[in-house]
Amino acid sequence: MQFLNTFSLKGKVALVTGGAGLYGRQIFEALAEAGASTCIASRNLESLHSVASGYANVTCFELDLTDEESIHSTVAAVLSRFNKIDILVNNAVSRSACTAWNLPMDDFDASLRVNASALFCLTRLVAENMKQQRAGSIINIGSYLGMRGINYTNYAGTDMYSGETWPSPAYFYEKGGLVNFTRFAASVLGPFGIRVNCLSPGGFQTEDHSQRFVENYSANTFLGRLAGTDDLKGPVVFLASEASKYITGINLAVDGGYTAK
Repeated sequence: MQFLNTFSLKGKVALVTGGAGLYGRQIFEALAEAGASTCIASRNLESLHSVASGYANVTCFELDLTDEESIHSTVAAVLSRFNKIDILVNNAVSRSACTAWNLPMDDFDASLRVNASALFCLTRLVAENMKQQRAGSIINIGSYLGMRGINYTNYAGTDMYSGETWPSPAYFYEKGGLVNFTRFAASVLGPFGIRVNCLSPGGFQTEDHSQRFVENYSANTFLGRLAGTDDLKGPVVFLASEASKYITGINLAVDGGYTAK
């Protein structure tokens, strides 16, 4: 039982961006249930308060990742309330440039503002506090699309992408870059006892997915299904906790074997 205690996050403070989204909800739930004082942050405070109801150890903060001043203010507010940040989960994502390849450059710039520039800024600010503690865990939420090109067999027989249409490269570009940013941050922050890792989830099943898409995608995994509402919980707690104290700079695919197939 002593070893199992290394998975506990009691006494830790966690900051999760995008806490009300598809992955954000299970991420903050896992951290809170493991004992961490968990801060969730996004532009929509109403949504945050709605998903956080019932959790006494979850606090909501307003955060606009397009605004550098807001990033600084939110980090300062968390530190004012809790005096430290032990865990940062970079989960928030902008999908503003996901629809096509022929978008104006301003659309791509807006996407990169949140998914790259803001992430760099927030990570640096939180790392400055972690350096004082000589410890910390930063978890970046990537995607299987950061490791693979588009697989059109997933969309066969659906009204989604076909061989004649093109998705946007932005998400693929950003999530692929996030994997190597993880290695960069792990290398420069490691001497301060700060670990940086990436989780790359596979497709998350939602109600709007057609049955044909679900069947196609599931056939491309080893486990025969898409991701569900608790598949990230174990990996998040593991990487946030002392159970993974000698792990840094990795990209862990949580995809049912999709990228290994």
